[in-house]
Amino acid sequence: MADPVLSEPPPADTAESRPGRNLHKGQQTKAAILDAALALAGQVGLEGLSIGALAEVAGMSKSGVFAHFGSREELQISVVREYHRRFEDEVFFPAMKASRGLPRLRQLFANWILRTSIEIDSGCIYISGAVEFDDRPGPVRDALVESVRIWHAAVHRAIAGAKQAGHLKAQTDEDQLLMEIHGLILALHYEARFLRNPGCIPRAHHGFDNLLRQHLTDAAS
Repeated sequence: MADPVLSEPPPADTAESRPGRNLHKGQQTKAAILDAALALAGQVGLEGLSIGALAEVAGMSKSGVFAHFGSREELQISVVREYHRRFEDEVFFPAMKASRGLPRLRQLFANWILRTSIEIDSGCIYISGAVEFDDRPGPVRDALVESVRIWHAAVHRAIAGAKQAGHLKAQTDEDQLLMEIHGLILALHYEARFLRNPGCIPRAHHGFDNLLRQHLTDAAS
């Protein structure tokens, strides 16, 4: 006997009633909520996010937002992961088009600087989140740490690739160089967002060039 679910269409086979369309609409709604959540997190931080505050900003009911995330903690983690996805799309993946070695490392840093400069007013969730959750164990902190470590690993691979390509000296300490590059980004964020010092973006680029100069091989120089 044929399976009636497969052999008979649903009684009301309209576009609105199809599960695929409803799922797609649900995904669109969740994406719109995440957009609003990211903007709100830029203003109030991850700790300031709540189902109620987001519902008000998104123009939805609390139950509507809750249906997509289930809890405040799940909302915060979703924001961290969405931020990381966008960070990769804007910083990491475009840099992979550059040649392996020093060109790729330079492009990673240039993209990172550009992303940081765009976030002067909205703030960086990696940086603000570290301040909020550095001493607070839990899933939100774990999600932040995982995202930052994934990014640091990518920069570390670029440094190692530049060494293997003969662009950086063999004795270059990859961990040390990564820390100093990250330090430039943190300094830029502090100078630009907190102190509002002009000219800090060119100085960050200059600092990066100074760092590399210490490690370049004669051929790369």
